[in-house]
Amino acid sequence: MDYNLLDALELLEREKGVPADTILDALANALVSAYKRTPGAAEEARVTIDPDTGEILVYGQELDEDGNVVEEWADTPDDFGRIAAQTAKQVIMQRLRDAKREQVFEIYEGREGDLITGIVQQSDHRYAILDLGDAEAIMPSSERIPYERLERGNRVKAYILEVRGEGKGPQIVVSRSHPEFIRSLFELEVPELVDGDVEIRVIAREPGHRTKIAVASNDPNVDPVGACVGARGSRVRQVVNELRGEKVDIVEWRDDTEGFIAEALSPARVKEVRLDEDERTAEVVVPDHQLSLAIGKEGQNARLAARLSGYRIDIRSESQDLGLDLEEEEEQSAPVAEKPVEEAVVDESGEEGVDVAADTPDETAVDAGPETNTEEVPTPAEDDETVPVTAGEEENEEN
Repeated sequence: MDYNLLDALELLEREKGVPADTILDALANALVSAYKRTPGAAEEARVTIDPDTGEILVYGQELDEDGNVVEEWADTPDDFGRIAAQTAKQVIMQRLRDAKREQVFEIYEGREGDLITGIVQQSDHRYAILDLGDAEAIMPSSERIPYERLERGNRVKAYILEVRGEGKGPQIVVSRSHPEFIRSLFELEVPELVDGDVEIRVIAREPGHRTKIAVASNDPNVDPVGACVGARGSRVRQVVNELRGEKVDIVEWRDDTEGFIAEALSPARVKEVRLDEDERTAEVVVPDHQLSLAIGKEGQNARLAARLSGYRIDIRSESQDLGLDLEEEEEQSAPVAEKPVEEAVVDESGEEGVDVAADTPDETAVDAGPETNTEEVPTPAEDDETVPVTAGEEENEEN
């Protein structure tokens, strides 16, 4: 070996980022494999390479049953030959690839949750491959934004979901549909999120359609919603552009659940929220003209608000809620007058119905008469038959 090869190793170190010592170690192992292919070679051998002079020495070895070296001698061939050189080249290239993979794994290991930028190399219905410069990332179809077209050469951002150390090298799995992708995008645009003055508490997302985030302020002088929106919407607009037009709603986090549910349903205005803590449900009353806005297209706004709050939300308009309340009041006020009527009608020919009606105090019957339909109130007849008043009057007129 001459100094030209050492210079080449230094060049590889600069270009590939792999230390020269690693390359020399790979070369030594490759030369051992090549030596064993030469005629008359020892079964075991070791190769040394002087890093200063580049001199290569091959030592044949004889081992005992325990693997200890019994005898060793210099056995450097004059020429390894074409097969030996080709074998050495293949092993060196393989070791270089392995060393590069290990280096990439060390760079990206533990970076789950980071935001990266890559160039689309390949995209089909199964996955997309992003070139990160020093590595490649794979984006499965399940982690892509629905209906988004990733054309080759496009520069896109993605969220590192997982870094796997596999036999063929590290596999970096990225996502653009994960809810935390939204958090990372806002952290790029909103310095208050990085400083800790503002924080994103909850994220609810339907990728490609709509996202709701709840933000809170740790500084009383900072408006969390205004900080995320930016001047004239400049900050949130950058996020929306990266999401290819996906709608983003920013609401303020509140400690009281009723107020937070009302905020979560924005842009709709909420009149009243009734909670059932045991069932974790919420009945929400909105103005009539706000009902469709509160529900959203195909229930999207209500669905995202439910995910944001953690409560099952039932939305009603004022008219619907008022109608239900009237029915409840009628059911509560009617039983005193209706009970004997129902029993009397059921028992048309028996005395039981007459007795039930008679058991009702006269004052109650008089008081209840004007409030109810008198035509339906039965009165006992002389022949002990229970006959409605209107029916008896009709028979008298005929006679």
